[in-house]
Amino acid sequence: MTYECIDVQISGRVTRVTMNRPDQMNSINPAMHHELQSAFDEFADDDSQFLCVLTGAGARAFCAGSDLKADWSSFSYPENGYAGLIERFDLNKPIIAAVNGACMGGGFEMALACDLIIAADCASFALPEPRVGAIALAGGIHRLTRQLPLKRAMGFLLTGSTFSAEHAYTLGLVNEVAPSNLLDAVVERWCEEILKCAPMSVRATKEAAMRGIGEGSVEAALQAQANYPAYRAWIGADDNREGVRAFAEKRDPVWKGR
Repeated sequence: MTYECIDVQISGRVTRVTMNRPDQMNSINPAMHHELQSAFDEFADDDSQFLCVLTGAGARAFCAGSDLKADWSSFSYPENGYAGLIERFDLNKPIIAAVNGACMGGGFEMALACDLIIAADCASFALPEPRVGAIALAGGIHRLTRQLPLKRAMGFLLTGSTFSAEHAYTLGLVNEVAPSNLLDAVVERWCEEILKCAPMSVRATKEAAMRGIGEGSVEAALQAQANYPAYRAWIGADDNREGVRAFAEKRDPVWKGR
């Protein structure tokens, strides 16, 4: 598919999705919403792709959120909500947000929906919606209050204040902070570490972690996990047996994602 607002590149087992409106700080217009939906659909459906990296073009911004200057008069959100990502609850393949600059509003909500966040040292984060009379309804309120201690989250939500990548790291929102010129290399290292693992195991792990949080207790999560789809797929997976064979034969496993 040809895209106008994003760029999609595939390298080996990794899909890289780049929001490509650098002159507008990669802010999201109606067309980008639907292009991102399509790109994530293709990634989800492609059995050869194990991992996705989401980033923004240029040095200024990951994504500054919604483009307030765009025409939204006849807009409707795509199937999986904001950016085709915010309500994509059935995707068990991991997504890394490579935050290369300002990560604001809807852009921050997208990053919060990813599994890992790797940030450049110049990156900054905020949910500033209340400062323009809006509300962070694309998951920002609900994800931030689950990913931070409540009082810390409420501080950011009620003031719309901006905080740095280093502060985000100390809060546990960011997995690693990298010098701006090394961000891609650090993200690649994280990809390589994930790709060393069996993709079926990674998917079952992500599903168990994300769905288990919603169970009433650890006991309930342990009882429920055997019925999760990715767990059941992992039980009979070829990769499951390949891991055992490779260990016994003292060689690196060759994962096929099935």
